[in-house]
Amino acid sequence: MNIPSKYDPSSVEDKWYSYWMEHGFFRSTPDQREPYCIVIPPPNVTGVLHMGHMLNNTLQDVLIRRARMQGKNALWVPGTDHASIATEARVVNKLAEEGIKKTDLSREEFLEHAWEWTHTHGGIILEQLKKLGASCDWDRTCFTMDEALSESVIKVFVDLFKKGLIYRGVRMVNWDPQALTAVSDEEVNHKEVASKLYYLNYLVEGEEEFITIATTRPETILGDTAVCVHPEDERFSKFHGKKVLVPLVNRSVPIIVDEYVDREFGTGALKITPAHDINDYELGLKHNLESIDIFNDNGTLNEAAQILVGEDRFIARKLIVPMLEEAGNLVKTEDYMNKVGFSERTDAVIEPKLSLQWFLKMKKLGEPALEHVMNDDVQLQPAKFKNTYRHWMENVKDWCISRQLWWGHRIPAYFYGEGPMDYVVAESKEEALELAREKTGNTSLQATDLRQDEDVLDTWFSSWLWPISVFDGIRHPDNEDINYYYPTNDLVTAPEILFFWVARMIIAGYEYRNEKPFSSVYLTGIVRDHKRRKMSKSLGNSPDPIELMKKYSADGVRVGMLFCSPA
Repeated sequence: MNIPSKYDPSSVEDKWYSYWMEHGFFRSTPDQREPYCIVIPPPNVTGVLHMGHMLNNTLQDVLIRRARMQGKNALWVPGTDHASIATEARVVNKLAEEGIKKTDLSREEFLEHAWEWTHTHGGIILEQLKKLGASCDWDRTCFTMDEALSESVIKVFVDLFKKGLIYRGVRMVNWDPQALTAVSDEEVNHKEVASKLYYLNYLVEGEEEFITIATTRPETILGDTAVCVHPEDERFSKFHGKKVLVPLVNRSVPIIVDEYVDREFGTGALKITPAHDINDYELGLKHNLESIDIFNDNGTLNEAAQILVGEDRFIARKLIVPMLEEAGNLVKTEDYMNKVGFSERTDAVIEPKLSLQWFLKMKKLGEPALEHVMNDDVQLQPAKFKNTYRHWMENVKDWCISRQLWWGHRIPAYFYGEGPMDYVVAESKEEALELAREKTGNTSLQATDLRQDEDVLDTWFSSWLWPISVFDGIRHPDNEDINYYYPTNDLVTAPEILFFWVARMIIAGYEYRNEKPFSSVYLTGIVRDHKRRKMSKSLGNSPDPIELMKKYSADGVRVGMLFCSPA
């Protein structure tokens, strides 16, 4: 027998991992033992292993292997998330490299490309987790677009709609002009940006006096429909009830009064653009103001702007400043730091936009999820996150669940006419046809007369069901797996998705099982470099985990992560 002079971890780790897999040591089925279950936070199908995954999955593996050693029936469920925005962006880029535009394809043709891309690249991160030594039950691997999980998503949408919790309406949403879709509040990252504050004169109609406003977005004056002042601000009391002319386009708009105005900001007078600012939108509703949308979906100016039509919003900002100066409306500019929202997926600057979308009412639905975290039925570790969780849940807004994409779960709404309420919601087109005939009284309606909604559901609308749907607990709520493994035991995840994912899973758990989805949530620390910066590809400070494992072995990297990372 030859004993090598140097230990070769790769051959040893590959040998024993293969042995474990061949003998089904990670396999779990319901039996008489006490179950111990963890569902993996499903990584994006677009993803590859990074240092955060290394920490997160090492911790999960420690808990699972410990449970096995304690004699429990341990199950670690693996899987991936279809990641609507990220995956569609990857497929669009791949097609562009081949000289194909998405707009040149039908929906069905595009989805063929998306599935091809997913089948080619989607399993990479799971194979990398095997290199890490992750002891998942790989026979149970799930994908959020699998047939069973997809049917579960559609079934839940229909159920919530029937309960009156899902509605369709025009609301101010966060619009991503690059991905061309709405995104939720939680998918917007706010960053401090060095900007300019532009002071502009608005001529009071029929007089030679001006009201000066301050704005960081001079291009949006083209959509202004009012100027607002505080009712108790004596500087402007003489202007109450009068009108001003919007610079460059000379639109006559009213001067309104509202206590919302901060008298200390800028000049104390606000330009109101209901179509492009959430606070202005609320004021517009309150004061019955006209709403003028001056932007196309891609962030260029449309015909309603009257000038600079077709220009990108940021180019328009640069061009309109000298125009205002030449017209005598620009008073001065100042340097100004303000918070700007960026899309988490594309890093494009978010544009507030009025849009027809689908929403889920969250306030009442979320009450059990708040109660059971506050009383520690579901324990957050570290406990300091309870306050953060409570703040979000007490101030939760309706969830915009529609996305203007093709890759994902298509919204099961079927339109039979052109009116805003001329639709039915059903699990299938056949069922929709029956409902449409019943609703309209038109028995001659055919399936060809129905148009399914073009939008897909927010990715999180599928992953919020993950602890239930991986056990097929939506379609078959009394099956052996769901009754045995649910609720699961521990969830290990990152604090930045506490609201995206964790809170919503707890909401879904109480809505569809009347039970928590897990007993404990361990929120990991952040893997940082020697300068205490978060490791990320964009900073170039994150080593390749696969290369680390080749050099130091999987066990070496796992132990290193546990020793050096924050708990």
